[in-house]
Amino acid sequence: MGTAILYEEELSLSKPLAGKVALVTGSSRGIGRAIAMELADRGAVVAINFRTAQGDAEEVRSRIRETGGESRIFQGDVANRVEARRIVSDVLDEYRQLDILVNNAGITRDRSIRKMTDDDWLDVIDTNLHGTYYCTSAALPSMIGQKFGRIVNIASFVGQAGNFGQANYAASKGGIIAFTKVLALELAKFNITANVVAPGFTATDMLGAVPSDILEQIKGKIPMRRFAEPEEIAKAVAFLVCDGAHITGQQINVNGGIYM
Repeated sequence: MGTAILYEEELSLSKPLAGKVALVTGSSRGIGRAIAMELADRGAVVAINFRTAQGDAEEVRSRIRETGGESRIFQGDVANRVEARRIVSDVLDEYRQLDILVNNAGITRDRSIRKMTDDDWLDVIDTNLHGTYYCTSAALPSMIGQKFGRIVNIASFVGQAGNFGQANYAASKGGIIAFTKVLALELAKFNITANVVAPGFTATDMLGAVPSDILEQIKGKIPMRRFAEPEEIAKAVAFLVCDGAHITGQQINVNGGIYM
């Protein structure tokens, strides 16, 4: 077997996403950042999206380029239907293809239902659920045209089990799960898969503001007695993208056993 053939085989194993373009929304920090880094490490060209954290987005891009990857930044708020679709359009204009869409952008506005305002409700639904729909609907024509696509939507165990003070967040994430199942049914004939990764409590900025005594209480409810690392969520996403050709309409729970 020739050296060139051996090199190509080694490259396909180490960089299974070479030649693919991925858009990860909300990828300047936390889980989104880890997903962007993981997909880039596996060979994908990664479009980084951010709303306000430009410095963080630039840092992610620099890290990807330092390791030999290709990445560019696309600013925009996925909660705004015009901006969300413009983000996808800009990625397609830049790269002429979009193979992988990870709808990760998400926010919380935690309050009990008695204290929740309409703005608390709408802010979360607009970003988490509507943003997922806007970006997906904009990406589909290209994916259908090329007869290939991998859509991974980031939900949460809260969308499965509920959680005190998170009616808006639970509704948005439960909606994402249901939305993904419909995508899977409608898009299978185009060789497009749609799946959910549902993290549990994860060591990101979202937990940073929680008092330490409350964090310990939360850990006590997790059978594995620790929070997930963002990189562990990213590996589940990468599995679906790289090895999930016959997996669609499913949920991978990365939650330490807090919801089974």
